[in-house]
Amino acid sequence: MSSDHDANRISRRKMLGSVGAVGVAGAGALGAAALMRSRSEPPGLDDPAPEPASRGVYMQAWEGTDGFDQGSHEGTAVDPAGRLVLTSPTGTVEYTDPHTEVARTYDTATWTSPQVELPFAATEVIPSWNARTPSGTWVEVAVQGITDSGEHTDWYVLARWTRGDDAPDIQRGTVEGQRGTRAGVNVDVLAMRHSHTLTGLRVRATLHRIAGAAQTPEVALLTAMASATPDERAVPVSEPGDAAGIVLDVPAYSQHLHKGHYPEWNGGGQAWCSPTCTAMVLDHFGLGLDAEETGWVDIEGEQRPQVDHVTRYVFDYTYGGAGNWAFNAAYAGERGARAYITRLRSLREAEEFISAGIPLICSMSFTEADLDGAGYGTDGHLLTIVGFDADGDVVVNDPASQDEADDGKVRVTYRRDQFESLWLTTSGGLVYVIAPPGHALPEPVDAAEPNWV
Repeated sequence: MSSDHDANRISRRKMLGSVGAVGVAGAGALGAAALMRSRSEPPGLDDPAPEPASRGVYMQAWEGTDGFDQGSHEGTAVDPAGRLVLTSPTGTVEYTDPHTEVARTYDTATWTSPQVELPFAATEVIPSWNARTPSGTWVEVAVQGITDSGEHTDWYVLARWTRGDDAPDIQRGTVEGQRGTRAGVNVDVLAMRHSHTLTGLRVRATLHRIAGAAQTPEVALLTAMASATPDERAVPVSEPGDAAGIVLDVPAYSQHLHKGHYPEWNGGGQAWCSPTCTAMVLDHFGLGLDAEETGWVDIEGEQRPQVDHVTRYVFDYTYGGAGNWAFNAAYAGERGARAYITRLRSLREAEEFISAGIPLICSMSFTEADLDGAGYGTDGHLLTIVGFDADGDVVVNDPASQDEADDGKVRVTYRRDQFESLWLTTSGGLVYVIAPPGHALPEPVDAAEPNWV
């Protein structure tokens, strides 16, 4: 099965030709080249950058007056609350929504970050953002890389984001067909090609509003996570740390209780692992939905309408699924969280978050034989780390556990060695970090190369 969208797509980077197909029928170990979410590669990305010798992760964030004042403003400013807003449009753009074919004219303004120098040769970049988008507004997020030869890549659009989905809103989505000689886009990831690596990057946010209107998007946070993930079939298991024995009281929701719901948003709960996890974490922090907000959900007997709601509002109409990593973080940001995508280097780093009271949504793939107790295999899946038992094994809310529609089966403990190896080798340790504003995060383990902020 593929819990996070469609099993007919190949992996995020490239499936290793020497290993079995991933899924219920698959067998064998997974390599880092199976970096994930079972979706198709854009043409031309079959020549990736060389595999790095060691794991590297680095995150840069911009938020508040101090952060956004670092960049260059063209028609944007920082409001008294520290949010990036559109103040004096520098132009207009005619945009035809490819999903509705409706054309509108928008005022635009742009903020561009300063150049970020990376401490290692990176092969991927994933941006995240938290923004409020009133009706008729949207934000385009783009990344430009600086290569090891000193050349600048093109600007690549990673998202056209709006929270709404009713006219006059655009339908949010990523952009297909972006590839160049040095880099290309695979849904929400900028990936280097051929022999090229990144030594630096810039991020650009273009704010849009219907021409002549007064409202503006409000961007509270922009992040860029650059990484290099070696091709490893297994990693050494980390020793349990101080979080052994800590389990957070995160509600457990089964994605399979939503099977067949709303085919316009990818056909139901069998593909809704990401929004199900997002709903769990938001409810844990009291940032979830009330009955009025979910009143549109018209599924008879529905007990978890918040999952249907999250799915609707994270759905990527270009990718055709609810598993866009950055879109889930952006939705959590709309709900009042501070949220972004990063990668961790080990379960010891995950333990830092659990000790701080923060569950983590993580991405991975495995066969049924790879992960004892799962009861299924998946080409790409999201589940929520909620703690560790006394032996340091990983306690998770797995929304697809046992492939059954039962909330009671969601809480499960997986062997530390199996889980850590699969998570690091199939997604590079990718996580969603979602926490309420003001909730203290742990200090990064590597101060020289911080991978969270």
